[in-house]
Amino acid sequence: MPAREAALLTLTAMERQGAWSNGQLQKVLRERQMEQRDAALATRLCLGVLQNQMLLDYYLQHYAAMKLERMERKVRLNLRIGLYQMLFLTKIPSSAAVSRAVALTRKHCKNPRAPGMVNGILRTLSRQLDHLPDLPRDSTAGYLSLLHSHPKWFVEEMGQRLPDRELEDLLRWDNGEPPVTVQVNTCRATAEETTAALEAQGVTVTPHPWMPDCLLLSGTGDLSRRKAYLDGQFYVQDPAARLTVLAARLRPGMRVLDACAAPGGKSFAAAIDMEDEGEVVACDLHPHKKALIEAGTQRLGLTSITAQTADGREFRPEWEGTFDAVLADVPCSGLGVLQKKPEIRYKDPQDWAGLPELQYDILENVSRYLCPGGVLLYSTCTLRERENEAVTARFLSAHPEFHREGFPLPGPMGEVTAGEATLWPQRLGTDGFYLCKLQKEGSLL
Repeated sequence: MPAREAALLTLTAMERQGAWSNGQLQKVLRERQMEQRDAALATRLCLGVLQNQMLLDYYLQHYAAMKLERMERKVRLNLRIGLYQMLFLTKIPSSAAVSRAVALTRKHCKNPRAPGMVNGILRTLSRQLDHLPDLPRDSTAGYLSLLHSHPKWFVEEMGQRLPDRELEDLLRWDNGEPPVTVQVNTCRATAEETTAALEAQGVTVTPHPWMPDCLLLSGTGDLSRRKAYLDGQFYVQDPAARLTVLAARLRPGMRVLDACAAPGGKSFAAAIDMEDEGEVVACDLHPHKKALIEAGTQRLGLTSITAQTADGREFRPEWEGTFDAVLADVPCSGLGVLQKKPEIRYKDPQDWAGLPELQYDILENVSRYLCPGGVLLYSTCTLRERENEAVTARFLSAHPEFHREGFPLPGPMGEVTAGEATLWPQRLGTDGFYLCKLQKEGSLL
C-alpha cells in the first residue's frame, strides 16, 4: 500500500503541476521516509505507468463505460497503476493489485461510486488478461506507437533513421528499468576503494563493462546517505554524458568553460580529467542551479571549478578568446533519456520548434570564447537530427575557421573519425546522446 500510494501521489502531482517524475518521486519518498523495498516498488510503478500509458489506456477504455479523460484524475491514475501491475509485475497477484487500487480509490477519491467502478473494471480485466483485445494494425508506426506507448510522430521520425528491428529495440529500451550508474571521483578515491566502501553498506556494485571508473549499482536505497557519497568518492552520471567530456580530451592546466552546466556532472568530469589542475568555469542561467553546482563541487572536493550565473546566448567580452575548451551541452527535447524521464514523450513537439535556433545561438556565442586551436564540444541528450547534425552543419557552414575533429571513445564506439556521433541507447545501453567535436584553427600554446 505505501508504494502504490507514493506512485499515485507522484503521478497526481505530475498531471496537476507539470512536475518531473524523478524530482517529484524523490520528494514523495523523502517525505514518507519509505523503506528501500517500498521505494523501489513505488519507482517502478511510477515509471512503468508513464512508460506504458498509451497501452494501458487502450485496454482500460475497452472495459470502462466512461471516457477515461472524464474520470476523476486519481481514479484514472489508480486504474493505470492497477492494470500495470497485472500486465507487467506478474509476481504481484492480480487480486492484490485490484484490492489495493480499490482501497486507494476509497481513500483518495471524492466520488462514492468510484471504488465500485475501479473494482469492476480491474476485476474484469484480471479475467481477460489472456484474451485482451488486439491492437489495431492499420500501420506499422501506429501499431508500434500503441504497443510501446510512444507518440506516432516519434516512431515515424526514428523509423527514418533506424532499421525496423532497431527501431523496436529503441522503443523497448525506453520502456526498460533505468540502471543506476555512477562515476568515480578519481581525485579522491580509486574505483576499487569506492566499490569496497559501497559494498560495506550493502550496495551491489558491478564495474561498467567498457567505461573506465564507472560503476553499476543496485540495492542503493537513498544514495545521498551513503558514506562514500558524503565523502565525495563518486557522483551520479550516465556513461553517455561522461563520453561527451572524454571526447574533449582535456588535460591538466587547461581553462575550460561548461556553458550549460547544471546539475554539474560534466563540470565534475572535466575537473577530474584535468586532475583538478586548471580552471573549469561552470555556468547556468538560473541562480538556484548555480548553488546546486557549488554544493556538488564542495562535496567532491574539486577546487578547480568556479560556478557562475550566465546566459549562454549573451556575449561576455572578457571571455573572448580565453578558453582552451568549451563544453556546450545545450537545452534540447530530451528524447534520448525517455527511459529515465518517460513523461517527455507525451509533450507537444511544437513546444520544441524553437530549440534549433536557441541551440545555434548558444553555439555561435560560446565559440567566440575559444582561443586558437581550442576545442568546442557540442552535445545534446536527444536523437533528433534537427537538433543535432543540422545545427552543427549550419555552424560549420558559417564558420570555416572550425572543423570537425575525430576522437577515440572507449568500448563499442571506438575511433570516431567523423568527429560526430549519435550514441544510440539500444546499441550502447546508455542514454541517447549526440556529440560533435569542433576544433578552431590555430594551435594551443
